[in-house]
Amino acid sequence: MANLVRGPASFWTQANALLRKNFTFQKRDAKSNIRLISVPIILCVLLVLIQNWVNKELDKPWNKCGCKCVDKNGDGKCEKVCGIEYSDLSQAISCSIPRPLEWPPFLQIPESTYRAVQTDFISYGDLPDDSCKRSCSCPATILLTGTNQTFGESMGRNLFSSVSTLSSSDIFDSLVYNILGSESQPKYMNFLEAAFFSNTTVYNVRSQCSPNFTFSFPLEFGSVALQQEISCVKALHLWRNSSYEINDELYKGYRNGNPEGKINEIITAYDFLNSNGIGFNVSIWYNSSYKNGKSNLPMELTRVPRSVNLASNAYIQFLLGPSARMLFEFVKEMPKPETELTLDFGSLLGPLFFTWVVSQLFPVVLIALVYEKQQNLRIMMKMHGLGDGPYWMISYAYFLLISSIYMLCFVIFGSLVGNAITIQLKISFVSPFSPFAGLKFFLLNDYIIQFVFYFIYVNLQASLAFLVAVFFSNVKAATVIGYIMVFANGLLSEFLFQFFLQDESFSRGWIIVMELYPGFSLFRGFYEFSQYAFKGNYLGTDGMRWKDLSDDKNGMKEVLIIMLVQWLMLLVLAYYIDQIASSGKDPLVFLWNSRKKPSHSIRKLGSGRQGSKVFVQMEKLDVAQERERVEQLLESSTNHAIICDNLKKVYPGKDGNPEKIAVRGLSLALPQGECFGMLGPNGAGKTTFINMMIGLIKPSSGTAYAHGMDIRTDMDMIYTNMGVCPQHDLLWETLTGREHLLFYGRLKNLKGADLTQAVEESLKSVNLFHGGIADKRAGKYSGGMKRRLSVAISLIGDPKVVYMDEPSTGLDPSSRNSLWNVVKRAKQDRAIILTTHSMEEAEHLCDRLGIFVDGTFQCIGNPKELKARYGGSYVFTMTTSSDNEEEVEHMVRRLCPNANKIYHISGTQKFELPKQEVRIADVFQAVEKAKGRFIVYAWGLADTTLEDVFIKVARSAHAFNVLS
Repeated sequence: MANLVRGPASFWTQANALLRKNFTFQKRDAKSNIRLISVPIILCVLLVLIQNWVNKELDKPWNKCGCKCVDKNGDGKCEKVCGIEYSDLSQAISCSIPRPLEWPPFLQIPESTYRAVQTDFISYGDLPDDSCKRSCSCPATILLTGTNQTFGESMGRNLFSSVSTLSSSDIFDSLVYNILGSESQPKYMNFLEAAFFSNTTVYNVRSQCSPNFTFSFPLEFGSVALQQEISCVKALHLWRNSSYEINDELYKGYRNGNPEGKINEIITAYDFLNSNGIGFNVSIWYNSSYKNGKSNLPMELTRVPRSVNLASNAYIQFLLGPSARMLFEFVKEMPKPETELTLDFGSLLGPLFFTWVVSQLFPVVLIALVYEKQQNLRIMMKMHGLGDGPYWMISYAYFLLISSIYMLCFVIFGSLVGNAITIQLKISFVSPFSPFAGLKFFLLNDYIIQFVFYFIYVNLQASLAFLVAVFFSNVKAATVIGYIMVFANGLLSEFLFQFFLQDESFSRGWIIVMELYPGFSLFRGFYEFSQYAFKGNYLGTDGMRWKDLSDDKNGMKEVLIIMLVQWLMLLVLAYYIDQIASSGKDPLVFLWNSRKKPSHSIRKLGSGRQGSKVFVQMEKLDVAQERERVEQLLESSTNHAIICDNLKKVYPGKDGNPEKIAVRGLSLALPQGECFGMLGPNGAGKTTFINMMIGLIKPSSGTAYAHGMDIRTDMDMIYTNMGVCPQHDLLWETLTGREHLLFYGRLKNLKGADLTQAVEESLKSVNLFHGGIADKRAGKYSGGMKRRLSVAISLIGDPKVVYMDEPSTGLDPSSRNSLWNVVKRAKQDRAIILTTHSMEEAEHLCDRLGIFVDGTFQCIGNPKELKARYGGSYVFTMTTSSDNEEEVEHMVRRLCPNANKIYHISGTQKFELPKQEVRIADVFQAVEKAKGRFIVYAWGLADTTLEDVFIKVARSAHAFNVLS
């Protein structure tokens, strides 16, 4: 077989065509782009405005170190002096503290209503009765266990003294020799001990309490004077036989650990294990709920060391006697300069909102891909020569470029938005906000780390969109699922994943498993950025730097690795599944090594000759002759543009229905320069046949050749010189007619002046050139204009094989006539297969016709042959009154005994008169005589039309199929 005249466009030519089309499409979609980019801009502006408002509130005097006007020189002039001595309790935290105060260590004492007592779910009889809660006199319990009960009981007796040594003369010195406790919770810092500044009672913890013991002493801090009371609370130490019993009691006493939900807390618990006189080994339980969930702040553990000191002191007294003791004199905060109270609001909310901002790119890419799939635009591009390689490379690079520009704008605007707003506010009016240079989330963290993170993620997101798009064929469904995933990414990450991140007891391995979900990986990256930005803003240091990635608690490195691996894996998987889905192959095709590949040789593809011999005997002579002609051509090297060899398509049955045979062993041969018309009723299988020829669906058996290339194996080569006008217009709504033709012309390897000339000629040939129509968006075209554009697309680039599926549908008579002239000129040097419901169009355009009914040809030939073969009769029509109908029928029988009545209603009758049995002059003479006998309202004699042939053949074929 001869090769196609025009060679395929090169890889880079196809890539250039698609890239130009995408950029044009993007330019026309400016409103959507503005809406898309406005989301991060609005969010950043909102965060900056909130941050400025928060800064303004924190800048109020009561949040700063206290100041006072002091006359230092005695000249009556005062100077503003600030310091802790002029501050109240809320201001003191901001002051410079070069010499922090020394505070006595405290035990964490449960509130009186929560102290351990006897309950229904704790059966130990050594606990006090719950009646003590009414008088607020319940002791604070300590649990003991170990392998040596005698040793443990001795240790318990040494834990607390039975007497108080409090002295008002030197109160802080005397506090060292007493065990103090407090119900207040510890704070983030210890510049001010919460036990003294929280309006709670300080307890002197002893083994025995005298009745109504209360000690009061004054306490001054700067300008604040307090009167602090110290009350006695009895410490009750109780033995338990094992650590298991202690665990059980602690669990049941902790909030919801018991069926009744009652709280039954203890101070602490000790397991002395194998301790004795020559060795000390102890485990300590303490209630971590007093850490406010911030275990990474060390000063919140200041009330645990007193429990350790008690055990150590008890052991020293066991060894050396009651007079020996290890004093725990004080705890104190580190010195600090004057600080300002700040809150980086943007970093606190960043992980959630920025996850939403970045994730919104996912449905944008997904919708674009599914739109091309739903509208069959991708297969339309492929049918005009666009290969999978250029499509994937340009589409992926295009979406990656759009995503990268989006992320670049996001980072730049987040970094500069604060200054821009501040400047704008100052220009327009006096700004109520303090200057704020952008969001610390962006400014403090290393930009290189940010860009690496964003670049890897947008690649991962694009790959995921390509993969997910394979499973969608409807834009609405893809839109809904895409945006559900966006909101799910943020909400699940904020309210589920973040909880596990902050729980240090949760396995790091499971964190990594959860990060395999791309949404969690994105959130983890933002979470790490926000933590470093918040801490850097608070401490006045930098945010995340490259050296921080080696920190064990920093999850950024593992996130980058996970996303990089996922990106590459998902991209390969998406490409593989896309190829399988588009080819209809089994996804596990690579496993079936025994499956034989079909041969590319025409002579070896007989497509089942033995199966066709039975069928030939049932076919009409002209159809059988066409089949024999195809068989002869397959054995020779005759140059034919199209050869269909026993082509068959069977759709499997569904829901209990039998299989549907759409095309039944079709054989057809078309030489170059012929237009072949396929006529048939709806559902006959014409569109299925066209879809097989253009590669939309695979044949069940048989094959076809376009210039010697097999449609089953060589469609990529066939596409380069094939034109298609599908039944439905496959157009981009935002591209103009000219831009459509430029794109498809480039795919057909047209360049420069040849491309421009071909586009203009195509537009002129279909009447879309004048009046600015060519440069109007296709979405604003009428149905007829879209149809003409589809025809122009099918002929651009001089294809040698063209398929037109009802090309003139929806056209007005003038446009239809112009289109027919275009097709007539185009068929001179190419083969055209055309399906139509217009008999006039078929007669005007087609060199040969085939009437297609129930998946098979019923006849093949040129229009004149078909009318002569199936229409060898005249149609005689006469209309009279109903009383004269019988006379009319007798008249016709006398003219032609074999006349066949084909129509009868209300005095109007139609008869078929065989041409060989009647003369036209006899008919005229009989009518003139009839007019003398009765009134004739109307009469006529017509030759058979192609429409009559079509109806006759279709009815007879349908009747035969019903009977068979």
